[in-house]
Amino acid sequence: MSESFKVCFCSSRSFKEKTRQPPVSIKRLFEAYSRNGKMSSKELLRFVSEVQGERQAGLDYVQDIFHSVKHHNVFHHHGLFDLNAFYRYLFSDPNSPLPLPGLVHHDMKAPLAHYFVYTGHTSYLTGNQVNSRSSVEPIVQALRKGVKVIELDLWPNPSGNAAEVRHGGTLTSHEDLQKCLSAIKDNAFHVSDYPVMITLEDHLPPKLQGQVAKMLTKTFREMLFRCGSESRKHFPSPEELRKKILISTKPPKEYLERQTVQPTPMVKETSWSRPASSNNMAWRGENKILEELESEAVGYRDLIAIHAANCKNPSKDCLSDDPEKPLRISMDEQWLETMVRTRGTDVVRFTQRNLVRIYPKGTRLDSSNFDPLVGWTHGTQLVAFNMQGHGKQLWIMQGMFRANGGCGYVKKPRILLEHTLFDPCKRFPIKTTLKVKLYTGEGWDLDFPQTHFDKYSPPDFFVKIGIEGVPRDTVSYRTETAVDQWFPIWSNDEFLFQLSVPELALLWFKVQDYDNDTQNDFAGQTCLPLPELKSGVRAVRLHDRAGRAYKNTRLLVGFAFDPPYMFR
Repeated sequence: MSESFKVCFCSSRSFKEKTRQPPVSIKRLFEAYSRNGKMSSKELLRFVSEVQGERQAGLDYVQDIFHSVKHHNVFHHHGLFDLNAFYRYLFSDPNSPLPLPGLVHHDMKAPLAHYFVYTGHTSYLTGNQVNSRSSVEPIVQALRKGVKVIELDLWPNPSGNAAEVRHGGTLTSHEDLQKCLSAIKDNAFHVSDYPVMITLEDHLPPKLQGQVAKMLTKTFREMLFRCGSESRKHFPSPEELRKKILISTKPPKEYLERQTVQPTPMVKETSWSRPASSNNMAWRGENKILEELESEAVGYRDLIAIHAANCKNPSKDCLSDDPEKPLRISMDEQWLETMVRTRGTDVVRFTQRNLVRIYPKGTRLDSSNFDPLVGWTHGTQLVAFNMQGHGKQLWIMQGMFRANGGCGYVKKPRILLEHTLFDPCKRFPIKTTLKVKLYTGEGWDLDFPQTHFDKYSPPDFFVKIGIEGVPRDTVSYRTETAVDQWFPIWSNDEFLFQLSVPELALLWFKVQDYDNDTQNDFAGQTCLPLPELKSGVRAVRLHDRAGRAYKNTRLLVGFAFDPPYMFR
């Protein structure tokens, strides 16, 4: 049988029919753990323990594998696997290189500053930063993907009588604030019960701040976390804050000004000190307005769970740590890059108690993103990304937060929390080597039309693979090109990644179809956090440019750490 591609009206090209055959190396692996072409449950258990590194697995675990393969319409006879069933198991979802989604396994009882948090930037925009539409849709989508920090920019509406959400100074449209708050309420805990933070970029006068305070209180009610008057040296933990909404913004200017202005001495009222009757009403009116403004400011201030400060003034040391009151500071990517050149360890120290939010520079008008590793390797928790963007940096962000069950919180490694401050620019000794072997892939024939990659022939797939981490560990390679194959086999492609800081490393894959005279076609991508990576032969599910998983497309990849490494 052959597969035909029409070249013109009167002719066609024929190629060998698409077939799914295990590579020779997989056949040999099966033969090593089977007898006479059949693998028993005990032999499968031995394979799972010795090759897959599932040391705690028992016969119940093996039975689950048998049931998962049966679900894929591949049958085993008399409790035995044949080669085809074994191959289906290797490509199945339960054989993922990461723990199953929803399985939270990090310690969630540490202070909030000890976690990387899945963070959005201009969360309400559907496109670019100049003239795209504002909507609740991207907010809902972000929360349903596990994002736990939503940014809202608040400005007075044209009439000045209400607050609205919009990207100020641009041609983007506005969105109703109440709709945004309701969307957050309805979707905040769709992925996990851990807290959602709303960062408010506030450009409102006191009167409208008071309105916003009432809207927040009415919308979130008991979900709203209030600090109260108690003094905290550390932020609460994600576990303490389950099902809570945290508001983070700068305290109202009126409140800050009243705190810094010295009170005027009280003067006993006499007939000559009392305002004249003609000015009395005006005097009392001004007093009433001041009292109302103060009341609005205090009401708004009391809802702020995490006080924020900007890091824009070069003369101000924004990394000064108040031991009695942790806070959040914000800086753009350029400011961070400048700061870490000379004060990298100071940033690490500051982020051990305080939160740091990094956002894209203002010239990223196309909603592109920056390298998140600059922030993560220095301990910054809130690396704010344009979730509506595409590209490798967003894929790395999505990969990081596949960790810890995809709950939106990833515990920082111990090296970022120790008293001896970590400096990612130092050259550390190699701790382990990650061995990655590409075997094969499948699913493109089901997820893509026949002529999607090439009009006149099957695709020519190759894979780019690399590590993102500290500078010394960052490297990439590519496989050979598997010509005219829907089921590519890479028989000689094994890559070695020497790792000095594996705790902060991610492994990424990008599959492309090779073209001689045009740009290579995209055929899938994914990114995996190394601290979560399972050893053995694993089914690596691929995603589209936006990060949505393909239904069928996967790579079969072998992973091994040499020597074995214990992540802490």
